[in-house]
Order: sequence, then structure tokens, then C-alpha cells
Amino acid sequence: MTVDASWRGIATEQVDEVSAPLAALLRTRSRRLLADLLRPYRRGVTWTAVAIVVASLAALAGPWLVGLAIDNGIPPLVNSGDTGPLLQIAAVFAVTVLIQAVATRMFVTMTGRVGQSVVLELRRRLFWHMLRLPVAFHEGYTSGRVISRQTSDVEAISALFEEGLDSLISAALTLVLVGTGMLLLDWQLALVVLAGFLPLTWLSAWYRRESATAYRRIRETNALVIVHFVETFGGLRAVQAFRRERRNAEIFDELSANYARASRRSSQLIAVFGPGISLVANVIIGLVLCYGGLLVIDGDIKVGVLATFLLYLGRFFDPLQDVSQFYNSFQGAASGLEKISGVLEEEPSVAEPTVPAMLPAAASGRRVQFDAVRFGYREAVVLPDFDLDIPAGQTVAIVGETGAGKTTVARLLARFYDPDEGRVLLDGVDVRDLPDDELRTEIVLITQESFLFEGTVAENIRLGRPQATDAEVEAAARAIGAHEFIAALPDGYATKVGKRGGRLSAGQRQLISFGRAFIAAPGVLVLDEATALLDIPSERLVQSALQTVLAGRTAVIIAHRLSTVAIADRVLVLRAGRIIEDGSPADLMGGDGEYADLHARWAASLA
Repeated sequence: MTVDASWRGIATEQVDEVSAPLAALLRTRSRRLLADLLRPYRRGVTWTAVAIVVASLAALAGPWLVGLAIDNGIPPLVNSGDTGPLLQIAAVFAVTVLIQAVATRMFVTMTGRVGQSVVLELRRRLFWHMLRLPVAFHEGYTSGRVISRQTSDVEAISALFEEGLDSLISAALTLVLVGTGMLLLDWQLALVVLAGFLPLTWLSAWYRRESATAYRRIRETNALVIVHFVETFGGLRAVQAFRRERRNAEIFDELSANYARASRRSSQLIAVFGPGISLVANVIIGLVLCYGGLLVIDGDIKVGVLATFLLYLGRFFDPLQDVSQFYNSFQGAASGLEKISGVLEEEPSVAEPTVPAMLPAAASGRRVQFDAVRFGYREAVVLPDFDLDIPAGQTVAIVGETGAGKTTVARLLARFYDPDEGRVLLDGVDVRDLPDDELRTEIVLITQESFLFEGTVAENIRLGRPQATDAEVEAAARAIGAHEFIAALPDGYATKVGKRGGRLSAGQRQLISFGRAFIAAPGVLVLDEATALLDIPSERLVQSALQTVLAGRTAVIIAHRLSTVAIADRVLVLRAGRIIEDGSPADLMGGDGEYADLHARWAASLA
């Protein structure tokens, strides 16, 4: 599928509504994650709940005290000028207002504190989990989606805690308390209010169903916008080289239009839900006022009771308005939590051992063995039955046509993947039994990308051993022949390398990556097409550094350029995941096998 066609499919994609069982599973998974995140803060959550209950009770005491003042405080004042009952009620009212203010401040503060702690833990957990997920996961899960999970989805959860979770909890509690209070105050008027729950229940159920779909669509379309943005600017050179600016802009416009339509749908739902609640509330208030007025005229209830009831009605419907305003934050957070929980439930295919093993001490390199290894990507078997024994300290070059399985050997040895069958051994120990820290110390993989991080030259070399001193960094650079060009940089070892090392040449970037490997001092060094992107002068410079880097350690060199193979002690020729030739470079070149043919074609290409 072409890039154009695939992006057209994404751009016009409509996010399908999930089935009811799947939606229930997503909600269960999200709740489980949220409960796990809140577990360390049980005490804070408990005190927050207590503060909310106290604030709600204090707020609900106000209407009751107003009714009490009307029926029991004003008559003594009017009849005999006695201000005592009214002043006492006013004093109690002032106390409840103060209690409400203190409790409100407490639960708002604690909600923010707990919320930010939860968001921080979620962000850390998500980042760490994504680091542990295998290369295979990241090959299928685009960088744009990774960014979407860490930014917009986490921010949606943060916004829920900051902008409305306390109001949502308070609203739910207020509904229960006020409803109970109205029933106790006058059950006849309460029945009038409860009759209004029929349309309110239908309206809430409709909004909940439609908004869940709408906000899931918003998160999906937003993720597609981010994916396209990241891929476009990540491959900007290719975009400009092939004059793709206009087409990519058209795709972006289409994706953005889908996002805008999804957001507009959410706004339309709010525009129906909020006014709908107001309409039902006003009708019910009118009915209560008319019916309650008749009860007052007949002497069945007092004026203060009717006033209290009407004040409670305002407190009863106000939370529903709050829910309509904050439900968008809630749905956005719920949708984000669904997606994050899905990522966190991805199991690392390369798991840490339950009972870690330890490697014996080694003087020079490690022995590497592939024992009856079978491995494939999806249904395609790359290594059907692979056996290999590399003695400690030996440098082995692996060559072969594209697709022969060379890079797969490197990835299995570095444990980016685990074999489907068989074992990869390091000094007789299965690499699956080694703790990750020790494995990464013993085996270092250098690829053709020579990825450099933002920072200085010294910081990138020190990546191999973070605790290395400046003197050790310089010594490593001198050993591999990189000191001269580094010293000539504007700030020497403190020179910023730029984005992905863009201020340096390909050869310089590769030398720095060799400096990392040298200072890390691994037992096994794997070079996967490490010189493939270099010109001839740069390749010669790097090959000179290789002599130093490879000394005293086991090495596996994977290369198409046979000039790199010349420094190997032994050459393996792979075809369809099997070793068809094995010998020294000189012996194989002097024969009439595939390596001799590859070497002859390579030499002819240089002529």
C-alpha cells in the first residue's frame, strides 16, 4: 500500500463504536488501573471524602435553617420583639457557613494534591512501561500514538482532577442527601420532584451513551492528527525531497477536519443536555411552587417548609448542571484512561527472569552460543534451526543476501527478541536468565543509525558508562581516534551535538557511538551494518577505531560491505537462516563458494 493510499484510509477513517461487552471490558480495565493508582493514597482519599461529606452537610443545613427562621424565628420577633430565637438561628447559620468554607478548602486542596500525585505516578509508569516493551511493539505502535498517550491522554486525566472531580463527587453526594432531606421534609412535594426524574433519567442515559462514543472518537481522531504530524516532520527531508508538502498538508487538513467534527459533536451533546436539565428543573420548580402554595393555603404545611423545599430544589438541580459542565472532562479522562490502561496491560515479550542467574568472571570476552534456535516474525520463519558457537575473544563476521537472517541474529543476541525455540547462551548461561542490567552491560549493539541524544559530545560518550569521569571520556575518545575532531569542535567535548547529532558528520557520529562502546567495556560487541552509511574515507577512519574497540572482547560484525569483514577472525555466510559457509576470510575468498562470489562482485563494484 502506498503512503498516499494508507493515509487516505486513515484520514477518512471513522472510529467505530465499540460493542457493549468490549465497552464494559474497557471500563473495568480503566477502573482497575485507577484503583491501583489511588491505593497508595487511601488515607488522603478517605480524608477528602470526609471533607466532602462535612462540606455537603454544612451546605444543606442552610436551607433548613432558613425555613426554621421563617417559622420559629420571625414570629417571636413580630409578636413580642424577641430577637433571641432569630439570632440563635443566625449564629448557627454563620457557623455552618464557616464549616463549609473550611471543609471545601480542605477537600479542594487534597483533591489537587492526590490528583497530581496520581498523574505523576501514571506518567512515570507509562514511560517506564513503554521503555520495557519490546522493539516489536514499537515497530507497530507509531511514535505519534506514544506521544498522544503521554501528552493529551495524561493531560485529560490531570484536567479531571484539576477542574471538576471534586465538584462531581460533591454533586453526587448532594443529590443523595438533598433527595433524602426532601423526602423527610414533605413526601408529597418530594413525589412531585421524583416524577421529574423520569425525563432526567432518560436524558442522562442518552447523554452518557452518546458522549462516551463522542469522546472516544475525539481521542482517536486527535491521535491520528498527532501521528501524521510526527511522521511528517520526522521525515521532513523525504517530504521536501519528493515535493510532498501539499499532499501532506491536505491529509493533515482532512485529519484535522475529522477531529473538528468529533469535537463539534461533543459540543452539540452538551448544548442539548444542559438546557434539557434546566427545562426539566424549571418545570418541576413551577409545579412544586403551585402545589406547595395550595398546601400552605390549606394549612397542610408551613411557609418555612415550602421555602426550605424550594431552596433545596435549587441545591438539587444545580449539581446536575455541574455534571453537564464537567462531564466532558470526565469522558475525556475516561477515554484517555482506557487507552493508557491498554498500553500498560501490554506484556513485555522480553521479560525479566524470576530467578536471575549470574555470569562467571571473564578475562577476555564471552563465549556466545545459539543452540537449536528457531525464530520468525509473525508467520515468516527467519531462523529455522540455527546453531552457532563463537569462542570468547573471537571476531565473527556474518554476511549474506538481504533477508538471510543476519540482523535477526544480532537482535536475538542483544535480546531485543526471545527465540521461539532453542536458547541463546552467554558463557553457558541462557540470556533469558540474566537480569537486564547485567545483560546490557555485557552485550552492546551498535547499528548504522548512530543515534545521538540532545546534549554534549561528552554526555553522549558517557552514555556507555554514566559514572565515567571527564578524563575517562577523553581517554576513550583518544583510544578510538576521535579526540582530534572533538578537540577541533567549537567547545570541544562540551559541544552540543544538536538534534540526533545533526551538527556532526555520519563518520563522527559513528566514532562517538564507538566511544560509548569502548567506555562501556562489554564482553560482547555486536555491529549491525555499523559502516553501511559511511563514505570510503569515513569508513577507513571507523575501521581503524574498530581495531581498538574489538580488542579483548567477543565481536559479531554484520556487514554488506566486505571491507569491514577483513578484520574478522572468522566469516559466516547465511542463506535463508542457515550457515552455508564458515571459515577465515582468506580461506573462503580463495575457494569457489558464495563468499568468494560476493567478494568478487563487491570488488567489481569498486572498479
